[in-house]
Amino acid sequence: MKIKGKICLNYKDKNSAKLVYDSLEIDNENYLKSKFEEDKIIYEINSDTLGSFLSTADDLIASEIVVEKIMHNVQ
Repeated sequence: MKIKGKICLNYKDKNSAKLVYDSLEIDNENYLKSKFEEDKIIYEINSDTLGSFLSTADDLIASEIVVEKIMHNVQ
């Protein structure tokens, strides 16, 4: 069974979105597709199992939260 999903992250401006995109892209290569558009990032997750899908989504969200916390503390 194939499981597919999209996660769209919206930011206050293009610079914030680009910073998060660049920070996460290296870790996400070969695991999911990502697209940077203006002030948002769109991630496409494709997996063969629900467990793998959920793990990928969880890792992505956890990593994004860390980047946001770092951005908040630097500003």
